[in-house]
Amino acid sequence: MPVRQPAPGDLEPIETASRDEISALQLQRLRSTLQRAYDHVPHYRKSFDAAGVHPGDLESLADLAKFPFTTKKDLRDNYPFGLFAVPRSQVARVHASSGTTGKPTVVGYTKNDIATWADLAARSIRAAGGRAGDMVHVAYGYGLFTGGLGAHYGAERLGCTVVPMSGGQTEKQVQLITDFEPDIIMVTPSYMQVIIEEFRRQNLDPAAMSIKVGIFGAEPWTEAMRREIETAAGIDAVDIYGLSEVMGPGVASECVESKDGPVIWEDHFYPEIIDPETGAVLPDGSEGELVFTSLTKEALPIIRYRTRDLTRLLPPTSRAFRRMGKIVGRSDDMLIIRGVNLFPTQIEEIVLQHGQLSGQYQLVVTRNGQLDKLKVRCELQPQHAHADASEIAHTLEHRIKTLCGVSCKVDVCAPEALERTLTGKARRVIDQRKL
Repeated sequence: MPVRQPAPGDLEPIETASRDEISALQLQRLRSTLQRAYDHVPHYRKSFDAAGVHPGDLESLADLAKFPFTTKKDLRDNYPFGLFAVPRSQVARVHASSGTTGKPTVVGYTKNDIATWADLAARSIRAAGGRAGDMVHVAYGYGLFTGGLGAHYGAERLGCTVVPMSGGQTEKQVQLITDFEPDIIMVTPSYMQVIIEEFRRQNLDPAAMSIKVGIFGAEPWTEAMRREIETAAGIDAVDIYGLSEVMGPGVASECVESKDGPVIWEDHFYPEIIDPETGAVLPDGSEGELVFTSLTKEALPIIRYRTRDLTRLLPPTSRAFRRMGKIVGRSDDMLIIRGVNLFPTQIEEIVLQHGQLSGQYQLVVTRNGQLDKLKVRCELQPQHAHADASEIAHTLEHRIKTLCGVSCKVDVCAPEALERTLTGKARRVIDQRKL
């Protein structure tokens, strides 16, 4: 499949800058952000003072390690607007998390923040191969979730035509894709699987759709899922990364010409990798927890925010900025099964490697007395509906034990037996030990 290469003049000067130029800009903006947080956010003044640090102590980028972390708990403890660095009257928009595990985390944006976000989302779409005049089908959810509006504003900023479909109504998704013939889709990878299934249900070939590029984010996904989606839909699948606490979609995004990990837009976000247990900063290339400090945000400057995403920082390739490795899991959703650390993405790789199974799966964890039990639920592809489910289950149980070190029971279900996500992120783990 042909890949659109960036033409001369497509890139902003900072995207091809030297490392020294990038570091100098980061240091300048980091000093300003720390001072802004200290002067205008009581939480940060208190936490900096308790740690015995002051914004003036930042003489080099390495000095950031002296400053305390920010966690999701800090946002919830200061709910709703306690971490804002501007009066509420200067906040142009508010987004929030779902709040399924407690109070939602609330984030705010000034008009300048919204403009910066649109610029970076546009830069991300351009990195994925998008150009002015392309039609972008946005199937991320709209509302308090940052996905839909983040993608929407970025596509408009790039000069694209936007189809603000949002999530759900899968039959209508297919109808509009067929009728409007968009060039790009922005959606979660798990919902893209659902859209592909709906094409097939309607006896349509998903590989014949007009879409050339899929920009997928909001949940971890593997190289195996990338290959499955690209093969099924005949598109380039690229990874976009973001989280509302730091901005939203567009904190980092892959370049279509390399597809080797999302490029972090380091002129606006300073990344670190830390040991999730000790908090110590790790060198580039080491796997650990991703931490971000915003460099240009006005309403909600965020200092050393612990994302809980586990990844690595990789050297630059297609752009001058460093890249993220694929998210291998989260430090707070890692399952511990009888003493073995397990991430859902490990199971996903194994399921997708089996040619007769769809990409849909669930992990169900229960406890019988002191013993944890893991059940992996997956399903057959429609064309393999009559395959020997017990033989496939036995094969998967053996591979999971061999590759992951965990004994489990595998249930191979009929096609489309597992619940589909219609509005966003797939529910991959059902941990009944917490009930």
